[in-house]
Amino acid sequence: MKLILASASPRRAEILRNAGFTFDTFPADVDETILRDERAEDYVRRLAEEKARVATESLTAAVPAIVIGADTTVVADGQILGKPADKEDARRMLRLLSGQTHEVLTGLSVTRSTDNRSASHVGTTRVSFARLSESEIEDYLASGEPFDKAGAYGIQGIGGRYITRIEGCYFNVMGLPLSRLWSMLSDFGWRT
Repeated sequence: MKLILASASPRRAEILRNAGFTFDTFPADVDETILRDERAEDYVRRLAEEKARVATESLTAAVPAIVIGADTTVVADGQILGKPADKEDARRMLRLLSGQTHEVLTGLSVTRSTDNRSASHVGTTRVSFARLSESEIEDYLASGEPFDKAGAYGIQGIGGRYITRIEGCYFNVMGLPLSRLWSMLSDFGWRT
């Protein structure tokens, strides 16, 4: 049975490769607009499930597969922070995170194409940020790293300098809670 990652995220693919998984990717294009009054947990679960569904529906019946969908967001001061729209939005997010503790939520969905069995999970990790000076924010923006990441930072890159503490799964912050995924795949009977 094939394993399909329904994501274009290089970080998710790197996590799977480093953990010894063999897989194909199928970037699933879904509308990531937050619905009115949607809670962060519901938002990431819905997007993960939609990504897995879109990728599963694209498979032919002759291709038995398990499809992984995932979506990550940051919640700070009651605000859902996705990928920044532009430099000013990234600057706003970094100022909001500076010196504070926020939550990173990753929705994870696994679907088996042969019988459409699916399961989903939302993981939460608390992340504490150092207080950032304006020059640190500007230098980080100039690096280009913040622009394709929820909350405008990457823990596995330059942004890791500013993380003083995490409570929960590190891989959840990167966008794919590896231990939870392994458990879900095992429940589906998948073996490497």
